[in-house]
Amino acid sequence: MRELKLFTGNSNPALAQEICDYLSIPLGEATVTTFSDGEILVRIEENVRGMDVFLLQSASDPVNKNIMELLIMLDALKRASAYRITAVLPYYGYARQDRKDQPRVPITAKLVADLIATAGAHRVLTIDLHAGQIQGFFNIPVDHLYATPVLLDHFKQVGLDDLVVVSPDAGGVERARAFAKRLKASLAIIDKRREGPNQAKLMNIIGEVSRRNVLLLDDMIDTAGTVTQGASALKAKGAKMILAGCTHPVLSGPALERINNSPIDTLVVTNTLPLNGKEDLCRKLVSLTVAPLLGEAIKRIHDEESVSSLFV
Repeated sequence: MRELKLFTGNSNPALAQEICDYLSIPLGEATVTTFSDGEILVRIEENVRGMDVFLLQSASDPVNKNIMELLIMLDALKRASAYRITAVLPYYGYARQDRKDQPRVPITAKLVADLIATAGAHRVLTIDLHAGQIQGFFNIPVDHLYATPVLLDHFKQVGLDDLVVVSPDAGGVERARAFAKRLKASLAIIDKRREGPNQAKLMNIIGEVSRRNVLLLDDMIDTAGTVTQGASALKAKGAKMILAGCTHPVLSGPALERINNSPIDTLVVTNTLPLNGKEDLCRKLVSLTVAPLLGEAIKRIHDEESVSSLFV
C-alpha cells in the first residue's frame, strides 16, 4: 500500500488539519508564499515520490490567487514524482458559468477543469458542484460528494414541526425535494427571475407556507440577495420560523448585512469555505464541518474502496 499524504494551500488550512486528525496522519509540509511582486512560490518540503497524494484547496477569497496556488502545487507534486495526485476541492470555483447562455461568454467551469487536469491532477474530489454536469467537463475521474448528510443530521436534531423545505429557484427543486423527503416535510418553490449577476427578482411562491416553519435550502450563498428576498417573501406569506441552509458560504459584499437585517432566524453552512470571523459579525451563522465526510472519501479512494455509499 502506497503512503497517503495530504497537503494544502492557504485557502482552508483549518479544514485540512481536521481531515488529517480524522485520518490520524500529519499534514504534509509545504511552503506556499509569494515573491515581492506577488508571484506565488511553492516548495514541497518532504519526499512524495511514489506516494498517493491529496491536495486540498478551495476557491475561497481571493479566488484567483487560491486557484493559482492549486495549479502551481499540482505542478510541483507532479514534478516531484507523486504516484497519484487527487485535487480535493471542497468548493469548486468559477462553476456558475457552466454553459453559453448569452453570446460571447466563456464557459469558465470547463476552463478550470482543463487547467486542473493539465497541471497534473489524476482525479478530483469535490462537494456539491453548482451544476452536476460539470463532472463531464473533466477527462479524469471525479468523485462528487453531497453535504446533505451533514446538513440533514443538524436539522433532524432541531426537530421542527410543520416544516416546509423551500427551493429558492427552479434549479434547486431536486435538492429541496430530496431533503424534504428525508425530513418528511412538505415542499415549496420560489419562482424567481434573475435580472443580472447577483441580482434576483421574486415572482411567486408555489406551495403552502402560511403558519409553517420553513427551511430555505441552496447549494451556495454569495451576496445573499436570493435567500434574503426569499425569506422576506416567505414571511409576508405568513411563515413562522425561517431557517436557511447552504453548503458553500461565499458570503461576499453585502451578504452579512443583508442576513442580519432579514427575517432569517438561523443560517446553517458548512466549512467548505472558511468563515474567517464572519460568524462574529453575524450571530445567525452556524457552521458544520465536512471533515469526516471528506476524510472518509479520501480513506476509501486511497484504499481503492467504493465511495458510492457517500453519494447521498
